[in-house]
Parts: sequence; structure tokens; C-alpha cells
Amino acid sequence: MKQLLIKCMVSLGFILSLYTLNIQIVMAHGEKALEPFIRMRTIQWYDVQWDKQKFNVNEEVSVSGKFHVAEDWPVSVPKPEAAFLNISTPGPVLIRTERYLNGKPFMNSVALQPGGDYDFKIVLKGRLPGRYHIHPFFNLKDAGQVMGPGVWLEITGNASDFSNEVKTINGELIDMETYGLGNGIFWHLFWGLLATAWLLWWLRRPLFIPRYRMLQAGLEDELVTPNDRLIAKAMLVGVPLLVLAVNAMTIREYPNAIPLQASLDQILPLSAQVNAGVVDVETLKAEYRVPERSMEFTVKVNNRSENPVQIGEFATANVHFLNKDLQAAYQGGSTSMTAFEGLSLENAAPIQPGEQRTMTITARDGFWESEKLNGLIRDADSRIGGLLFLYDSETAARYISSITAAVIPKFN
Repeated sequence: MKQLLIKCMVSLGFILSLYTLNIQIVMAHGEKALEPFIRMRTIQWYDVQWDKQKFNVNEEVSVSGKFHVAEDWPVSVPKPEAAFLNISTPGPVLIRTERYLNGKPFMNSVALQPGGDYDFKIVLKGRLPGRYHIHPFFNLKDAGQVMGPGVWLEITGNASDFSNEVKTINGELIDMETYGLGNGIFWHLFWGLLATAWLLWWLRRPLFIPRYRMLQAGLEDELVTPNDRLIAKAMLVGVPLLVLAVNAMTIREYPNAIPLQASLDQILPLSAQVNAGVVDVETLKAEYRVPERSMEFTVKVNNRSENPVQIGEFATANVHFLNKDLQAAYQGGSTSMTAFEGLSLENAAPIQPGEQRTMTITARDGFWESEKLNGLIRDADSRIGGLLFLYDSETAARYISSITAAVIPKFN
């Protein structure tokens, strides 16, 4: 009786403890899964914007922006000779209707050039109502997904109103949500049942130990009966004949079918947008101060423009550090990953035309820790990369430099 009472009390305590847990919904898509040096020194996103963040089922939404393929591509990461631009979603909540790179529509993977600059646009259509965290991303062959900036999208309306109708090359209007569904289910069931029957045919007799004993007794010829051989021959001949026959019927019924494409698109980068040569930035040294959660750069800036310029922003792995003393338009889009006072300069005076200045820049914020970027100091490839934005206060021109350097950790 006492043991029963104890068990009941333990069970009750366990049930009550479930109600006190702070259960949170998972909202990430693996943004922090890759090593920091891959997120910082491969695809460097900027100016990513959504045309709207609340829309109805069947309504279109687009995301556009730019990215720079870093020159200092990590040695341990395969070159981006095959990369696929897509949208990371929690399930089929959207469908992709159009996709452009440098203004050109493309369907397949694309070869990117290190040091190249690109702009992109993806058009999507609302499918399932709800509120979702969405990212554009590049899937790099043999490396993984490099996420772009994420935003929350809210889709309203009814899921039953969704339509996904397309016109085939024969002029037939079909619903992509149900087209071929019955045929697909039939063939999955057919091959599943055939495989199950073949497996059960061999499992119906004693296995393992009885067979082992027959082998030990030299009776291996009796393990396979004449019926087994007959059925095996029927399967060996019947299955290929069935596949060829059904394939011929399909070709006859759909003579204009286009196969899945496996080519690699070749889209040349734009003229230089980053490291364009008007304002050059060379990184001399980078130190990460662990207690302060700050990255300190020593850079040499060469201003070849006709007007003074000031450093306004440093962006890396979708985190933006802004210079609060510079009143420049910030085009980063989402503010959830922005340290509005995270960037400070040793010498904040404008860099004059023709001037070369060596200066110290500090990017300080808890994002280094919360985004797991401070793990860089424990990587075998302990180099940082990112985009430095400089602004001309007279003409509102913007100059972008991709900077990189080995990181020295400081623990005091």
C-alpha cells in the first residue's frame, strides 16, 4: 500500500511538472548549424527585402536582394560550382512561381563565381494560413545551406481556397494539387504489395537456425525448391516487361512530356558592386575580445572618391552592426538581427578624398554569442569575413567592401 501511494505521488508530481515547463515553439531553420566561418565567408547577403509580410492565400509575395560571393572562400568548403537558390519554410506553406538571378529566370542549380556580385528575386504564392518564419537560402553542394535574413510572414484566408492550376504545352488546364495523385498512389501500392509478397514467400518457411543446420548437413540444394525457381524466373522476366510496357503506354499517351532537367545554369555576375575600387579597405588585424563580446578590426581605408566618406555599417552572417553617429539610410530590412549602436570608431572624422587612414573599428554586441559567431575562435579556420559599408554624406552614395582577416582571441 505504501509503495502504491509513493508511485501515485511521483506520477502526480511528474504530470504537474509538465504544466510548469516553459515550452517554446521551435522557430529556427538551422541558421546557426553551419560553422561561423562558412556563414561569414561564403554567401554575403545584403539589401534583402520582402514586398509585404501579410497577405492572403493565393496572393503573391516576392523577396529580392543582393549577395556577394566572398573572395576569401574557405579552403575546406568546395567551390560554389553548383548552388541552388530556394526558400526555407516549415512545410509546404508557400509555392514558388518565379525565380530570377541578375534579372534572368532560371530553374536549375547555378555556378557562382567567388568575388562575384548578384541580385535575386523569388516570387511565391500563399498556400496554408498561419504565421511562419521564412528565409531565402543557398544550398551549396557538399557544404550545406547558407541562410539569408529571416522574417515573419502571415498568411490569412482559408486553405481550401488555394488553387494551383497551370496550362500544359498541349493547352490543357490541370490542378497541380491533385493531378496524377491517383496514379501515383496506385503504383506505390502495387510495387509495395509485390515486394511484400516476394518477401513473405521466403519468410513462410523456417529461417536462420533450421537453414544453418541444413547447410551444415550438406542439404543446401533443398533450400531452394522448384517452385522457388519458377517464381523467381517469373519475377525476373515479368517485372522488366511490365515496366517497359507501361513506359511505352505513357509515352504514347503523353508524347510531348519534358523530362526533369539536370543542367547547370551559367549566369555571369554583375559589374562590381562590392570592392568596386572607389573606396578600398584592407584589414590589417582582427581581435575578438571574449569578455566584451566585441570584434576589433584594424583597417586601412583608401578613399579614391571625390567626397568624404564615413563608415556606417558592418554586416556578417545576417547580423548588422550600425554606427549610431552616422545618419545614413539603413537598407537591411529586418531589424531583429541589428545592433543599432553596435559599431564604434576610434576616429569618427570623415575620411577625405585621396586620404589613406589606418583606424580601429569595434563591433560590439551580444549577437556574437547568441548567434554562435564567437565559436569562430575555436574553429580550425579562424577567419572572419563580412561587408563594410561606407557612405558619402554629400551625395548619399554607398561603397561596400568585403573584408576578411584571421581572428586573434583575447581573454582579458
